[in-house]
Amino acid sequence: MKASGLYYFLAVFALLLVQETATAIPAFARKYSMSCQTCHSPFPRLKPYGADFAGNGFVLGDKDAPRYYVPTGDEQLSLLREIPLALRMEGYVTYNNQKSDVSDFSAPYLLKLLSGGELTTDISYYFYFFFSERGEVAGMEDAFVMFNNLLGQDLDLYVGQFQVSDPLFKRELRLTFQDYQIYRSRPGMSKANLTYDRGVMLTYGLPTGTDIILEVLNGTGIGAANSFKIFDDDPYKNVFGRISQDIFEGVRVGAFGYAGKEDLEDNIGRGFTNSFTMWGPDVSLSLGDKLDLNVQYARRMDDKADLGLADTRTEGMFGELIYTPHGDESKWYGVALYNWVDSDIASLNCSAGTFGLGYMLRRNIRLIGEYTHDFDNKYGQAAVGIVTAF
Repeated sequence: MKASGLYYFLAVFALLLVQETATAIPAFARKYSMSCQTCHSPFPRLKPYGADFAGNGFVLGDKDAPRYYVPTGDEQLSLLREIPLALRMEGYVTYNNQKSDVSDFSAPYLLKLLSGGELTTDISYYFYFFFSERGEVAGMEDAFVMFNNLLGQDLDLYVGQFQVSDPLFKRELRLTFQDYQIYRSRPGMSKANLTYDRGVMLTYGLPTGTDIILEVLNGTGIGAANSFKIFDDDPYKNVFGRISQDIFEGVRVGAFGYAGKEDLEDNIGRGFTNSFTMWGPDVSLSLGDKLDLNVQYARRMDDKADLGLADTRTEGMFGELIYTPHGDESKWYGVALYNWVDSDIASLNCSAGTFGLGYMLRRNIRLIGEYTHDFDNKYGQAAVGIVTAF
């Protein structure tokens, strides 16, 4: 067993080294024969052009993709000539992660298969599957069908599973190993937070630069269906809404509200009902293409997060500063992240600062080094790693 474990580690390490010289590019870049830099800087962080591409159903309005569909002679059949596929892999070496007081080879930390594209005019799809997430097969997370430009307007409909917080700041696109903690906070026995859920999302863009988003969600996360083959285990639906506005060039402000009700059960089978509300403002500032600041605040109230918890308050924020000295031509970047959460449930409390540096070996191969200091529990943790997509 020791010999096989050593073999596995060496195989993984060799695979990471091979990725340092990989020249393949992900599915969308392959489809349009263009650089990842067109949409990302550094990947997976989106540039405005990349955000427009995603919001247009993964279609470039100014560039055709030749021979994308199979010519079957049936005008009512849209059959992709090739299924667009890509892989993303991350591996790290960490020290004192979560105050473990140990070093750890966390490679591969995740390995996922991604696919997406236009099925036919104004209908697109996207999903990714985890082959491995922290050593387990995690299954599907993002998985949705998108209907673009409904009624000839800038109105889009998403159906499937996605992150509730996607209209705010996308966790999947962050540059840090450290997460946005307030999005993950889940008081007591509650099943609802700002990460993954199933439902529908409507987005509408006005000519004034105003974006309006509405989500209707199960509020139970993306776990397996129950014995009745139903994902939602109560009669309620949660509602999320956001409005944002460009103030002037490089400045965008927004605000969101989230409310819901859920039937819960404690560890010994006693049932109760929790109602919650959550709201908060956010702001994004861009100084040219070199400096970006993102700030999010959120406050949540639960009336019964557990049988013994009434009127539970949870609030928090994060601030993220990203520096790319030469814009999208930068070979290296710096990122700073501060997380703060204060709750009536002490286990959710957090005050931590993160500083990281990254270096681009290729447009799609990124080395990172990161240090996080937990001010509440007075310890530090470090990580170095490689992130690649191909």
